[in-house]
Order: sequence, then structure tokens, then C-alpha cells
Amino acid sequence: MHIVIMGCGRVGSTLAHILEDNGHSVAIIDRDPQAFRRLRAGFRGRRVTGVGFDRDVLQEAGIETAGAYVAVSSGDNSNIISARVARETFGVDNVVARIYDSRRAEVYQRLGIPTVATVRWTADQILRRILPEGAEPLWRDPTGTVVLAEVATNPAWVGTKVTDLEEAAGVRVAYVNRMGEALVTKNDTVVQEGDILHVIAAENDMDRVNKVFTAAPEESH
Repeated sequence: MHIVIMGCGRVGSTLAHILEDNGHSVAIIDRDPQAFRRLRAGFRGRRVTGVGFDRDVLQEAGIETAGAYVAVSSGDNSNIISARVARETFGVDNVVARIYDSRRAEVYQRLGIPTVATVRWTADQILRRILPEGAEPLWRDPTGTVVLAEVATNPAWVGTKVTDLEEAAGVRVAYVNRMGEALVTKNDTVVQEGDILHVIAAENDMDRVNKVFTAAPEESH
């Protein structure tokens, strides 16, 4: 897939490298040509100087054949305008805009433009939206405060009830992936070898949740 990115800052350049490493073609737009210095020497994608809401710039970046458009410049207005141009003028359905003001993000969500609003999870959330088959984390709410995440589990928990894990970690296990099938947990669900547990929790609690899940049961109390 060809992907166009507006903004060659830390997030934009990181996304460009990850996407290229995964076999996608990438074009990255920035109004400051010096910003392209963040790209590694071997970057094979297009570097386009300009603003992402300029039609000629977008066409130079290959927007007409793009499968996704990502707006991660430093300006909320530029991001949302360029995202709307990509979708409404060039028909790119898979569009994501970074919005620094989380309150405004909700407004833009209602316009049908998926937005991400905090620095810590911007790159992961964008990857999840445009590469849903493999990117992490699985889901975050628009404010970035609640996360659905796959959590590694110590083998010592095998044979214990999922509710024991929940009580120890103070978290809700949303579902278990067992042999490729998603199972909603019940009070009597027991952790089996090979289970992949997915939890729903506050972002700020994830470090503690990870520590509990990766520790043996007697170590987690």
C-alpha cells in the first residue's frame, strides 16, 4: 500500500520508517526541507516540500494512488484540513489526523475523521488504524486514557481462574484469545497454556498491570 504522511517530526519520521520496513511505499510531506534530516540515509520514499492541504503537493506525493493518509504536523488546523482534503477531494477513505487538543478531537471525530490526541500513543494508534492486522496497541479511546491491550502472562498463572488475575491486578480481562478464537471470560474461566489475555484498563495503570501479569501468583500480592 502507498501511504502519504504530512509532518516529518518525530512521529511522522518514525511512522515512515516502520511502514517502509513493513513493505509499504511512503511519501512524506513537510513545509521545512530541513525536517527530512530526521529520515534515515536509506529511506527510499518520496520527500515532498509543501503543505498537506495543497492539492498539487498531495498529487506530487502520490495521493491519487494512496491507500492511507496520515496528518501529524504540529498544527491542529493544518492536520484536520489536509485530512479532509485527502478524503473529500481525493477519496482516500483511510485517513487519520493528529490533534493536540483532545477536546477538539471529539468534534473532528463527529466529522468522520479519526483522530489521535496524545503524544505517547500517537504512532501506535495510527499504525493500528491503517494496519489493523498487526499493530499495537489494540485500541485506545480518543482521549488516550483507556486502553485495550494484549498482556504477557507468566506461565505460573496457568490453571488459575482469570478472576484471580483480575483481583490481583485490579483490572478487567476483556477476553481471551484461545487457539485463534476470542472468548469472553466468565467467573469460572481458567487460564490455559497458550492463552493470550486482553485487558481493558486506564493507561496510567498499565505498568502495574504488566508487573502483576508477568509475575508468578505468589509474587504479585
